[in-house]
Amino acid sequence: MKRGIWLTYDLGVKGDYNNLYAWLDDHGAIECGNNLAFLYYEAITAHKDEEFINCIRAELKERIKIEPGNRIYIIRAAQDDGKKTIKGTFLIGKRKASPWEGYGEKSNETNEEV
Repeated sequence: MKRGIWLTYDLGVKGDYNNLYAWLDDHGAIECGNNLAFLYYEAITAHKDEEFINCIRAELKERIKIEPGNRIYIIRAAQDDGKKTIKGTFLIGKRKASPWEGYGEKSNETNEEV
């Protein structure tokens, strides 16, 4: 199964970018901005979305030295109960606090009944 994906990455200052870039180049990825690439990934044995994700994760972990704090996120088209949707998943790492938190104007208004 060959699918188009966007891959975002944050390996920190001393991350294993050489091996990540080699992997991206081997898969014919194109640059889409800072730390964002698009590529077609083929997972021959993956017929379900979860299997597809696990194939990419396993391959990246084999090729790239992963350090604590490293993050790699994949965005792809998927089908959920027959509906087409866009999904995002962390392959490596997890979500952290947004740097823009607190900059917006949120209402502090509350309605209380007495």
